[in-house]
Amino acid sequence: MEQLPGLPEAAFDKADPSPDAEFYVYPRFVTHIDDGAIATVTQVYRKMLPAGGAVLDLMSSWVSHLPDDVAYTSVVGHGMNAQELAANPRLSKWFVQDLNADPTLPLDDASFDGAGLCVSVQYLQRPVEVFREVVRVLKPGAAFVVSFSNRCFPTKAVAIWQALSGPDQQRLVGSYMQAAGFNKVADHASTPMQGDPLWVVVGSV
Repeated sequence: MEQLPGLPEAAFDKADPSPDAEFYVYPRFVTHIDDGAIATVTQVYRKMLPAGGAVLDLMSSWVSHLPDDVAYTSVVGHGMNAQELAANPRLSKWFVQDLNADPTLPLDDASFDGAGLCVSVQYLQRPVEVFREVVRVLKPGAAFVVSFSNRCFPTKAVAIWQALSGPDQQRLVGSYMQAAGFNKVADHASTPMQGDPLWVVVGSV
């Protein structure tokens, strides 16, 4: 399907067209943003993801950046590497799935109180389809927090992403959310005097 009206399919091409599963076959036990940016993500999660709720951590890894002092009923993680997900202590359960091959989440309708996607949105080739699935699995009023910085694996980030800078990328993510059916979309920006910049977009169903 067309992801956004007016954009050609080539906008979501990657320099490396090989299967993503091959790229992610080996675990990477690293963080992709610095401590200041991580702290900002954690604070947004503290505000937007309700304590005691069920949380979806989309495109996750061995860390989730959720507040250590907040308990959730469950945290379901999705990612591309089983070893990374198995090492994440915050996850109640997890599953591996290539969302570029199959954007349909194996999750029940209206089953989550909030969701997060940290520093990976740039790799989605079918972002509107994935975001529609997030709308489906979130409860009414729940928030979806998408955060990103200026880092990426350049051969795996889609072409349109690499053609834009932070504020325009933020608007692009907002367009994904609007096209997917989120009722409210709000932008947040954190650009520290030093360290990694961070942009956040929050959609509510």
